[in-house]
Amino acid sequence: MLVLTDNGRLQHRLTDPAWGHWRRYWVQVEGTPAPPALAALRQGLLIQGRLTLEARARLLEPVELEVAAIAERQPPIRHRLQVPTAWLEIELREGRNRQVRRMTAAVGLPTLRLIRVSIDLMDGGDPLSLAGLAAGQWRLAEAAEALRLGALLASPGRGGLAGGGKSGRAGGGG
Repeated sequence: MLVLTDNGRLQHRLTDPAWGHWRRYWVQVEGTPAPPALAALRQGLLIQGRLTLEARARLLEPVELEVAAIAERQPPIRHRLQVPTAWLEIELREGRNRQVRRMTAAVGLPTLRLIRVSIDLMDGGDPLSLAGLAAGQWRLAEAAEALRLGALLASPGRGGLAGGGKSGRAGGGG
C-alpha cells in the first residue's frame, strides 16, 4: 500500500514513528514459524544495536490468503521444493529501514515477499487499506478518507509512543 501526497506535513505525520501509526504487513517467509519465533517478533528484537518496539505478529490462515487473492509475483520468487513457506501478518508502529525483513531474518525466517496492507490513522476509524483493490490497481482517497487525513493535521499531540517526544523516548528528546 502506498499513499501518495504532495502535502509534506501529511507525509511526515503518517511516516514519523513518533506518531505511532500502526502499519500492517503481510509477509511471506521461508520456513515454518514456530511459536517462539512469533513471540520474539511480538516482544521486540535487537536490530542493528537497537531494540524494536513491541509488534503484533501472527500466522495467516489459508482461508485469509484465499479471500485476499494475492496475485502471483512477477517475476516469481525462487521456488524450492524442500523449503516450505508461510505468510505472517506483522504490525509495527515504527518504520526503520528494512525493519520487517531484518526482524524476520533475526528469527530465522527470511522474507520472500512483503506487502503493506493497511495503515491505521489512529482516529477510531477503520485503517486505510488495500481492500477491494487488485494487484496494480490504484484509487483516489474517498471523500471520508480525505476528511480523516485532513483531520490528522489539525489534531494536537503525538501518537502512541511513550514519552511523546520525536525520539519516542521519555524526557522530551527531539
